[in-house]
Amino acid sequence: MDRPQNILIIGFVWPEPNSSGAGTRMLQLIEVFQQQGWKVTFASAAADSEFMFDVTSIGVEKVSIVLNDSSFDAFVKALDPSIVLFDRFMVEEQFGWRVAENCPDALRILDTIDLHSLRLSRQKASKAGLDLSRDALFSDTAKREIASILRSDLSLLISETEMDLLKSQFKIDPQLLYYLPFLVDPIDAITQSDWPTFQDRKDFIFIGNFLHEPNWDAVQFLKSHIWPSIRKQLPEASMRIYGAYPSQKVLQLHNAKDNFLIMGRAENAADVVKKARVVIAPMRFGAGSKTKLLEAMQCGTPSVTTSIGAESMSGILPWNGVITDEIPQMVTAIIQLFADEKLWKQAQQNGIAIVNTRYSKVLFVQNFIHRILSVQTNLKTHRESNFFGAILQHHTMASTKYMSKWIEEKNK
Repeated sequence: MDRPQNILIIGFVWPEPNSSGAGTRMLQLIEVFQQQGWKVTFASAAADSEFMFDVTSIGVEKVSIVLNDSSFDAFVKALDPSIVLFDRFMVEEQFGWRVAENCPDALRILDTIDLHSLRLSRQKASKAGLDLSRDALFSDTAKREIASILRSDLSLLISETEMDLLKSQFKIDPQLLYYLPFLVDPIDAITQSDWPTFQDRKDFIFIGNFLHEPNWDAVQFLKSHIWPSIRKQLPEASMRIYGAYPSQKVLQLHNAKDNFLIMGRAENAADVVKKARVVIAPMRFGAGSKTKLLEAMQCGTPSVTTSIGAESMSGILPWNGVITDEIPQMVTAIIQLFADEKLWKQAQQNGIAIVNTRYSKVLFVQNFIHRILSVQTNLKTHRESNFFGAILQHHTMASTKYMSKWIEEKNK
């Protein structure tokens, strides 16, 4: 491109890397863009929060925008971005048509974070005690999310399972999809030397944002179905539950007598994960990749989780601990990992291999930038080959535009 890239990121919320995987992911993307010398502006209609990351501290311009307001049109036209990244499909629904109308030549990228429709369908099936059916996948949320993917020039997926689902079940053109996992530094010998030893660690840990329903479900399941059996066999060990935004119902699970401890927000997640001997993550539904399990590997802490928890994370490599969906096997695996140093060290080595071969940013960044530039160079042809997306853009633009204008008039 002749001119420097000017990136506009429109966030569903302001990034909170210490609260959620989505916040961590967003800062990773910003770092990738800035390393290319590209200018980044981050805009959001969300209110400021106590724990949000100050994006201005890393040279990003921060702009507050308003929903259903034509002031955004003037803002985006003046900014004239070459790339607009939508943080989740709901943001693309709100602002995508305005970007298309005011900056038609801007590359529109959707960062899905995880497939919301898949997570919600699994949640509904889990609560009903049913297997996920094909019919359940084709929900109203799925229709909205798939429409958003089709309207975008490129959608970023954090999970290979979700890539396969979009291609096989929803027949999405692979040219519209791009697999980009969490992007982290490789684990080297210096990093490993900083880890506490097996003997220096104690207790079990679960960590996760409590605004995220799969985490709340996992903690309830852990307390009622798993911890009692572990407690009988390891009466001295504690189960420490960390997470941002714990509600009163979460805090009520605290029981010092049973060594089931609700610790609340961790000031530094890596510090508390490093001190634990085993991470327990009995996720019964969810989507995407689990930051808590990647973070466990980065801290040299083995984990025991479900097939949903580990989904798409390790590829063909052995897990950083044990994957099982059966309660008795899970309890046995947790106790064995906690007690057997040899087994524990092997699990730790497995985690190092997963991070270094599947998440090391040096493996992904160059190809990602190349893909962006390639689509930009051939944007007209790229969009012509996505005719269903053009149809959706045409009709959505009309319906969303006039609904938004009606709301704007109503608000006056």
